[in-house]
Amino acid sequence: MEAKNGKALMIQGTMSSAGKSLLVAGLCRVLKQDGYQVAPFKSQNMALNSYITREGLEMGRAQVMQAEAAGIEPSVYMNPILLKPTNETGSQVIVNGEVYKNMSAREYFAYKKQLIPDIRYAFEKLASENDFVIIEGAGSPVEINLKSDDIVNMGMARIAKAPVLIVGDIDRGGVFAQLCGTMMLLEEEEKAMVKGLVINKFRGDKTILDSGIETLERLAGKPVLGTIPYMELALEDEDSLTDRFAVRKKADIDIVVIRFPHISNFTDFNIWENIEGVSLRYVSRPCELGSPDMIILPGTKNTFDDLRWLRESGMEANILRKYHAKECVIFGICGGYQMLGERIVDETGAELSQNAGNALRGMGLIPMTTSFEQEKERTQVTGVVKKITGVFQELSGLEITGYEIHMGKSTGAERCCLTCIEDKISGICKEEGYASELVYGSYVHGIFDRHEIVETMIKALAKRKGIIAPTVHILDYKEYKEQQYDKLADELRSAMDMKQIYTIIKEGI
Repeated sequence: MEAKNGKALMIQGTMSSAGKSLLVAGLCRVLKQDGYQVAPFKSQNMALNSYITREGLEMGRAQVMQAEAAGIEPSVYMNPILLKPTNETGSQVIVNGEVYKNMSAREYFAYKKQLIPDIRYAFEKLASENDFVIIEGAGSPVEINLKSDDIVNMGMARIAKAPVLIVGDIDRGGVFAQLCGTMMLLEEEEKAMVKGLVINKFRGDKTILDSGIETLERLAGKPVLGTIPYMELALEDEDSLTDRFAVRKKADIDIVVIRFPHISNFTDFNIWENIEGVSLRYVSRPCELGSPDMIILPGTKNTFDDLRWLRESGMEANILRKYHAKECVIFGICGGYQMLGERIVDETGAELSQNAGNALRGMGLIPMTTSFEQEKERTQVTGVVKKITGVFQELSGLEITGYEIHMGKSTGAERCCLTCIEDKISGICKEEGYASELVYGSYVHGIFDRHEIVETMIKALAKRKGIIAPTVHILDYKEYKEQQYDKLADELRSAMDMKQIYTIIKEGI
């Protein structure tokens, strides 16, 4: 295949959660619709929501979402560096999809410029295979203490020779100060790389902004290329500042997800959010539990610390009380599944060095011991739910797809496994998970993504509650996301000067 030498455009923001991820996704979908081959890219992502590629490599889910918008398969080249926070001051550093090591913030800051060759190679690989590469920055490009060694904002723009658009969030207020202040703090060379500004998340009649935009363009010396309306979209967002955790609604079927301090891969539950008659709530205090029909313990990047938190906060006692009173079903995914066992052991400090030799009592709802090992399990899987008993017995025989990403191995519950799955990398088949009357668990992220699984679970929960199951109209989840990407693209075409944006991309810097 002839190398394409694709053109680049970079989206930077005035701050985290300004809308960079969705803007990149929307531009990827617009370019795809216009007949171009396009790929997203983010040199360094900090997130606990991660994904496993077909090759068994780990990358941030934001770039997976953007790849879906572009209509291409996710590749680790789209996110060569992933930082997964393990505590307040350190992260697991993943380079090219493989775990490198755990590093403190100071240690990583001193080391990160050594990763520039990996970043450059990944970007050039994508550029050689695509007409366009749309690059996402991180946070703000004018964090003064970080600028000298930047590899994700203006430093990345230099590597890619990419013109830059800067987006600000008007919904939080102060958008004119955000954009003017950002331009003021840029170096002259960096200012020249900025080709336009974007105002995001506007509610109301945008003509009232006209005078402000005129002043902004005069002070910043850059054109405003779009005022994007606030959009209600059911697409994945960055996990650190998501609005999902605050959503509350009343419904016949109430599902609670425990919001661990280190919650990861909460995208496992997105499918539940838009079903009439079902509420999905994230809770972090015992008083918020209420009377749910199902409690989900999600994945976590720090099983030990989050199990301690569950215990010390009083949440564990409340969950167990509801279980013993047979008030609800309990379902654990990955780290949450491990917590449901009898014991968790980390002899070598595989999860975190300070946990070496540690062992914690689990919640005791599954006859299982989990031992952490240095090697991380990373693979995509397909399979079926075994013939099981309990509330969800009608799941028996239904197909599942997803991926595993965990460091612990669990033993002791083999006689009551939930699924039979095939590792798509090795081809090895195995049984995993747990199923009983009220307690279920699985290592498979994405186990809920098939609408047949969710519909069957809703009917089972309604039957147990003695109510008529709500009428469930669940679109195929992939089809639903495609509709959301098209809606996003339509909004960007209406709100942005796409003709000028094409000119900016093609002219470069």
